[in-house]
Amino acid sequence: MEITFKPTFVRSFKKLEPDLQEEAFEKIELFRNPKNHDKLKVHKLKVRLKNYHSFSVNYKYRIIFTFEALGTADFKEFGSHDIYK
Repeated sequence: MEITFKPTFVRSFKKLEPDLQEEAFEKIELFRNPKNHDKLKVHKLKVRLKNYHSFSVNYKYRIIFTFEALGTADFKEFGSHDIYK
């Protein structure tokens, strides 16, 4: 799966500790294979964010994204549950 990254995602990602960045890279690599989406608990968001999906990097951090064209995801935000607000 091809992934594009919005500037907001990149800015948030650069502020992370190296260990957390590494953990996120591992989850992003898993995400590239749609067979891993159940393992990552990829899910559609509701209400205000109904056009977005999300998955967990760890217990605290999430990635919010949209599915664009077939086989393409656009990563929008990286952060704690506060990114849902």
